[in-house]
Amino acid sequence: MEDMEKRIREMFQREKDKKLENYRQLNRYAVKGGTLFTGSSLMELFPVCEYCMDAGIKGPVYNRGIGGYVTDEFLKALDVMLLDLEPSRVFINIGTNDISAQPGGEPWQVHLEKNYRTILCALKEKLPEATVYMMAYYPVNPDTPGGKQNPGLVVRTNAALEEANRMVALLAREFGYHYIDVNDGLKDEQGRLLAEHTQDGMHFDAEAYRSVFERLLPYLA
Repeated sequence: MEDMEKRIREMFQREKDKKLENYRQLNRYAVKGGTLFTGSSLMELFPVCEYCMDAGIKGPVYNRGIGGYVTDEFLKALDVMLLDLEPSRVFINIGTNDISAQPGGEPWQVHLEKNYRTILCALKEKLPEATVYMMAYYPVNPDTPGGKQNPGLVVRTNAALEEANRMVALLAREFGYHYIDVNDGLKDEQGRLLAEHTQDGMHFDAEAYRSVFERLLPYLA
């Protein structure tokens, strides 16, 4: 069993490394000064470029998300995932995968805030003119069939996500950035991710992403 888990982790890591290298190559052809969406899987799966084209958004739009990324990995890849593109506008959603047990027993809250702060310091230093939107983390639904089988939702609860969102909002205020919550169209009456739009209780479909995009439009105009 341990060998199988190790092989799965190694395979997953190779996939992440391959995506990062692909982005590194694509960045050579990117137009500087565009709009960048960056983060982990919930950003990678966001068909934002298609929606922007449909809405007639002017200027280049790029998505640099990698599923499974934690803030430690994002920091190591910060040039490829963010800085090399020299965007004028950044939408960032990174850190939900940090809501888990941390090495050495460090509270996830401490680890996430420390790394997020480091990311923002780099942004301030390298891209001082960029407009930065720090997106609220999306809700989850542990009560769907897939959610009940998703071990990640044991710790990654809506209560934990709300705690993380308060931290992100405070950081945004401290750094002079924008905190935006565009999640109201994703939630049921109990504040959970709408069951009809998710299979695993965590990720969601294109229709739900469309709801997110429509609420992002005022920031993309």
